[in-house]
Amino acid sequence: MKNKLSSLGGLVYSTEAGRMCPACRQPVAQCVCKQAVVPAGDGTVRVSRETKGRGGKAVTLVKGVALDAEGLAALGKQLKAACGTGGTVKDGVIEIQGDHIERVMAALIAQGHKVKRAGG
Repeated sequence: MKNKLSSLGGLVYSTEAGRMCPACRQPVAQCVCKQAVVPAGDGTVRVSRETKGRGGKAVTLVKGVALDAEGLAALGKQLKAACGTGGTVKDGVIEIQGDHIERVMAALIAQGHKVKRAGG
């Protein structure tokens, strides 16, 4: 039996570092995976309309906003309220339900963003 345990080779469990982050395997105090990564772009916010994969329903997409996750969620909430519709924020892209390109562009320009219409 002793030979079997020694064949496992090394430390199995330790409480030395405390709680560990499951993603980056660092102590929770030194975790780097939760830090906000602001996407580097060209400074232009692109607004487009998409229907692909949505059962024919139009969705307005806002890409290229250089904000962290909390700022992006707040901007998404403001845009949804301005359009009077629902939406979400996924992978750094704000999705607004419906075809609201003009309203979204006007709201972003009012906030001082450089906006460009993308797609058709």
